[in-house]
Amino acid sequence: MDQTLRIQAAGAEFHAQQRGPQPRAVFIHGFGGDLQTWDSVWAVLNNQLPALRYDLRGFGRSTGGDGAPFVHADDLLAILDARAIGRCDLVGVSMGGSIAVNFALDHPERVRSLVLISPGLVAWEWSEPWRELWQRIVSQARCGALDQARRLWWEHPLFDTIRGSAAGPALYESIMRLSAAHWIGDAHRPMLPDMERLHQLRTRTLLLTGGRDLEDFRLIAEVIAASAGSLARIDEPALGHLLHLEDPQACARRMLAFLDAGRSAV
Repeated sequence: MDQTLRIQAAGAEFHAQQRGPQPRAVFIHGFGGDLQTWDSVWAVLNNQLPALRYDLRGFGRSTGGDGAPFVHADDLLAILDARAIGRCDLVGVSMGGSIAVNFALDHPERVRSLVLISPGLVAWEWSEPWRELWQRIVSQARCGALDQARRLWWEHPLFDTIRGSAAGPALYESIMRLSAAHWIGDAHRPMLPDMERLHQLRTRTLLLTGGRDLEDFRLIAEVIAASAGSLARIDEPALGHLLHLEDPQACARRMLAFLDAGRSAV
């Protein structure tokens, strides 16, 4: 039975769900969602992996604090400390992947293994096509057309491979729940690019990517694969950005095999 939690940490209140008395893994969602976007993978995993999933600051049912500058990785550290989780596996998708990498670089002693699904990177230099599409969304949000901003995000090419799939409706509902605060005035503190220190990443890593993902994320995956010290990559030619939604069974199976193998090797 999953336990619903309200975690007071780092000046905010985080909505979370915990499975098992002592989580081994922590799941971090992407910009398009909240903890519910892990539902399909969570169901496949069943009780095989004690884990914690939470809504990032300002997403889902988590609060945004008082508007003071923050860093998602600092929030994660505070959540782990609040739940007495010393060392864990981190599973992150898209923006959640960038948070997982950032945290592993800052706190390698707290991370046993990484599972990165179509990850971003902190302070990545996005392509011009990406910036143009993003600016259109931001402009709509800042002029008060919040529903239109959410609809433009739903229609973004990033989600081309999932809109017509069985998981499409769940992603749509998740995007329609998004707060506009992240487009209007995100308080996330500016940071230096993690790409410049990826060579320091020695955490055991599984990188899951889709062959139909956008070029920005394909390039990020190539950079991580070329820089990380201990990495296995599985590329799915027929899938796009959100592998955990497009094929949750395969995603969960590969994730679990990788994490189990890491624990067996210790």
